[in-house]
Amino acid sequence: MSDKPVNLGFGNMMPPERIVSIVSSDSAPTKRLIQEARERKMLIDVTNGRKTRSIILADSDHVLLSAIQPETVAQRLHDNTEDEE
Repeated sequence: MSDKPVNLGFGNMMPPERIVSIVSSDSAPTKRLIQEARERKMLIDVTNGRKTRSIILADSDHVLLSAIQPETVAQRLHDNTEDEE
């Protein structure tokens, strides 16, 4: 993997090797996931007040909320790994 961080929107970056999963935020199970992470103090909101469009699960058990579409985050992650080849 590349050492270059992935842009999650609004200048917020994350190391690509820490990303476990990128999911859409519109289902009931993901809403429960967000609530549980909030209760455990493991929720990081990087939406800058915008609507949550994707949820990024980190290897540290943190849950990040992003205003960027899941497909866009995935493409940025993919582009990041292509840069090293």
